[in-house]
Amino acid sequence: MTALSATPSAPAPTAEAGFGLYVHWPFCRAKCPYCDFNSHVVADFDEDAWRQALLTDLDHALHQMTEAGGKIRPLSSIFFGGGTPSLMPPPIMADIIERAVHLCGATDDCEITAEANPTSTETATLRAFREAGINRVSLGVQALNDDALQFLGREHSAAEALDALRHARELFDRVSFDLIYGRVGQTAAEWEAELTTALSFDLDHLSLYQLTIEQGTQFYTRHRKGEILSLSDDDMATLYDMTADITKQAGLSHYEVSNYAKEGAQSRHNLIYWQTGDWLGIGPGATGRYRGNGQRYESVKRRSPTAYLQQIAERGHAIDSHYQETKEGYFEEVMMMGMRLKEGVPLIRLQDHLGLTSWPFASDMVNQLCEAGWLEVTDTRCRATDEGRLRLNYLLGQLLASEA
Repeated sequence: MTALSATPSAPAPTAEAGFGLYVHWPFCRAKCPYCDFNSHVVADFDEDAWRQALLTDLDHALHQMTEAGGKIRPLSSIFFGGGTPSLMPPPIMADIIERAVHLCGATDDCEITAEANPTSTETATLRAFREAGINRVSLGVQALNDDALQFLGREHSAAEALDALRHARELFDRVSFDLIYGRVGQTAAEWEAELTTALSFDLDHLSLYQLTIEQGTQFYTRHRKGEILSLSDDDMATLYDMTADITKQAGLSHYEVSNYAKEGAQSRHNLIYWQTGDWLGIGPGATGRYRGNGQRYESVKRRSPTAYLQQIAERGHAIDSHYQETKEGYFEEVMMMGMRLKEGVPLIRLQDHLGLTSWPFASDMVNQLCEAGWLEVTDTRCRATDEGRLRLNYLLGQLLASEA
């Protein structure tokens, strides 16, 4: 790859990506063995303290962005993630939405999503979420049979998951949910049955993830001790191909490595990430990235909920790190995020932000990957083929390490 100057770039927002707000709620009822997110099991919390802390964090994040020359513009997405956001009191959600829209404005079709677990207790709060301003719900179903749910450490049953889906469909026009496949012992027939049941709800979006063993999780510890928890790469690839075929027949486009949607129903918030847009992050461990004064900045909040609250109270913010992204860092972000999308990376994104007028890849390497049927590169776009997305980590390694 041609060397990029270490001097930060002067990027401008892309036409595709909007402006988003991510709100992290760090609490869960239990820690799932596969989860490496910033989540903490607590018995209770101070509702007033958390309301004030998150609103103060939002005010400071906007102030910090404008001080850096960033432009406040109408929000196209607000996303409540976690943790388990369905444990957040709905009045806190309503207050954050109200403050964010008051300060920034919102597009007419602003997508306001909350993640929720399909336990009976949390399902009962969905109506309150709608009243708080949530217009899209993402349910953490993860599996549709009880043995798999027990293996994944989930608290709900398959029957509760199906009840939650039916209830969510009645309340929200837009509903998505997650499933995890590739569990040890899972057969193609079993996965087809689960996926067919999921598709019977005629949802406009599904997130279908391969089980991965992430460092720092309970599964990682068990894996290190020799326990086999997931399928082999070949078996995983078989299920991946099957997933693409079945969802396509159901009218869902495989628009991102693990995400499938009907036309126009792609996750707007995640597209901001994948298209290298601008967003603010509030809450413990939340990350925000935005442009201003010819630079791109990253701001990360303290991960510990206790330390987060304390620093908000003492300093008015809980920033753990804040820095300018270099051109090399931005290039890697564009490639690693954009190549997850079926559309790939448009060259204009690198032209606008880095001044590149051609792909900085070794031609021999690109030719080999294209001839293998894994990569497509034109004068305007670089994308992984369907076969290539099965080998995405390898492709990215080759592209980012190549010398032009």
